[in-house]
Amino acid sequence: MDYTESFDQAAEFGNSALLMMKERGIVANPNNFTVWFHYFSGQIPDLKRALKILLDNDQEFTEKRNQEIFEKFFTFHSEGVAIDDAATKAEAELTRILQYLGVAGDGVADYGKALEAFSGEISDSGEPESIKTTITNALNATRAMEQHNKSLEEKFDASSAEITRLREDLETMRHEAMTDGLTGIANRKLFDTELRRLAMLAMEEGTPLCLLILDIDHFKSFNDTYGHQIGDQVLKLLAMTLTDSIKGQDVAARFGGEEFCVILPGTALKDAVKVAEVIRTKVGKKQVVNRKTGETLGQITVSIGVGVFKYGEPLSQLILRSDEAMYTAKRSGRNQVMSEDMVDKNTLSFD
Repeated sequence: MDYTESFDQAAEFGNSALLMMKERGIVANPNNFTVWFHYFSGQIPDLKRALKILLDNDQEFTEKRNQEIFEKFFTFHSEGVAIDDAATKAEAELTRILQYLGVAGDGVADYGKALEAFSGEISDSGEPESIKTTITNALNATRAMEQHNKSLEEKFDASSAEITRLREDLETMRHEAMTDGLTGIANRKLFDTELRRLAMLAMEEGTPLCLLILDIDHFKSFNDTYGHQIGDQVLKLLAMTLTDSIKGQDVAARFGGEEFCVILPGTALKDAVKVAEVIRTKVGKKQVVNRKTGETLGQITVSIGVGVFKYGEPLSQLILRSDEAMYTAKRSGRNQVMSEDMVDKNTLSFD
């Protein structure tokens, strides 16, 4: 995971984390510190929400609970266990199928030998009664083979259904692990994974890669005025707008709190700015309406920063430049798009 906090911000989050752990009797080991640092930084919304529920209900943070929280949000341990379990079950089903094939092969071979024997008996015998008996035996063998095949077919179908179910379970697990629980788009974990993958691909293919960072203007005031439930609905609406505004390999993700990101592979800086303007305009045109009461709550706007990846640089630098561009847009009046090459032009000074 890439970190973009300033020295002072990181120190504040770290001190708050240590104080919280001391108050709750939580051992200050690296794993627990990671959890509570991110709670105060707000970078992982699902983590913050889960911890807040536990705190509000005055739950005890036992050693086991602390370990479960760390594994859920900062490792792929649970996914690995699920994958291992599914792989074991799939292997068992495949072994079973191979056994069915072996049985089927033996059955077909025996049936073939029986038919050869019946054919020989018919050739050797000129007696009608003997021929009738041989034909009857052949029919009986055929019916037995049909029943045998039907039984195998049912077993094949059952194994195939089990493998399909395992595949669907794995896909569901992967989706849940990589999806923001509130908005349904990519979470921070998937954002980090995709940014690394797409940056590597950009270097291999010699293509550009841009990153948008968006922040909802005055969102805290909006939340304080209308409540967090309405605020959550606004976050969902913004996520839907982002999804509707991108295509192909583009990735929209919730970065943390009211901040969102869009990764734009194969997109030059000037074109990324155009995409950002489309998003900004779409969001600004929408009226937020409380469907229960019919009350119009006004409009929301977003400030957007645009950065371009420089081959070989740490990805934290790309995130930092995009973030700085976004804050420049806020300082310049909000509801604006700023690219990294515009930051210096819009920096205030007292020269």
